[in-house]
Amino acid sequence: MRRIAFGWLVVVAVAVTACSSGDTAGSKRDAAAKRVPSGTRDTAVAASPSSGCRGGAAGLPAGEEKVTLTSGGVERWYIRHVPAAHDGTKPLPVVVDLHGYTEGAQVHVHMSELGAFGDQHGFVTITPQGLGPIPRWETAVGSKDVKFIGDLLDQVEKTVCVDTARVFVTGLSNGAMMTSVVACALANRVAAVAPVAGITNVAGCKPARAVPIVAFHGTADPFVAYDGGLGPAAAKLPAPDGSGRTLGDLGVRDRPKGPSVPDVLHAWARRNKCTGQASEKQVASDVTELSYACPRGADVELYRVTGGGHSWPGSVFSKQIASVVGPTTDSISADAVMWAFFEAHPLPH
Repeated sequence: MRRIAFGWLVVVAVAVTACSSGDTAGSKRDAAAKRVPSGTRDTAVAASPSSGCRGGAAGLPAGEEKVTLTSGGVERWYIRHVPAAHDGTKPLPVVVDLHGYTEGAQVHVHMSELGAFGDQHGFVTITPQGLGPIPRWETAVGSKDVKFIGDLLDQVEKTVCVDTARVFVTGLSNGAMMTSVVACALANRVAAVAPVAGITNVAGCKPARAVPIVAFHGTADPFVAYDGGLGPAAAKLPAPDGSGRTLGDLGVRDRPKGPSVPDVLHAWARRNKCTGQASEKQVASDVTELSYACPRGADVELYRVTGGGHSWPGSVFSKQIASVVGPTTDSISADAVMWAFFEAHPLPH
């Protein structure tokens, strides 16, 4: 056993290596992937090779590596996971995967397991680290973290052979909120996004284009309430300054409730020029897909998990800490669903 930070709380859990390995974990994820609708890869948009494809990424080894860069005068870092499919000449898609509040990149790679999923499906995974004694993201359109994500993409495009028409962003909790911000601020660089347990209607959001979005949220989320605002568990989280106080001490529960997750989804649908109300389709006994009639390439979808907690659908690691985050569904794999969505929504040239 060891003490680790997860999502919005410091918890005691089994070692991450035990949570993310083994045939049982793999078989569960494969089974969950089979129970979701498969996306259609959009090959009409040709690959757009980055500058790294012109010799700069030759000989880059496959696997996981910590990479640093300077952004806004501050040294930052991220975990880069390169699949064996990377040969330095064929451009691969990129998925930027943002951790939750207090969680940190090193734990989040075991939560989403997108690196291993990318090994199978041929994409590069980038997992950045937030700032502060309590790692977090500054969720405003003009924040230093938006600049960091832009600088990070610049570096990745120079050092790895990637497809700039297929850059995608996902994230959990506070990372999902940051994903929503990135969709607003970097719409000209990010093809599609997938916020998990934290889709947000961002103040001042004026994207350069309609960004396709597929979200995931549990109806029993104790941290980010499905019916709006923060759940009761959020008040127990540590204050961002590392002082030992909690968010409850800072009055987080006194804030206005805010819109529900369906209301936030509806706002994104209107921003993307979608029409009507969301239609519902039962995907599994505990999962419902909500979707809108949207213009081509501007789809807005939500996978609602009935009774689901503050969790990453299909994650074995998430299930290990159910006492903190609540139930995690095995009916779908968030990795499989979002990847099918991503493949169908490249960035138009």
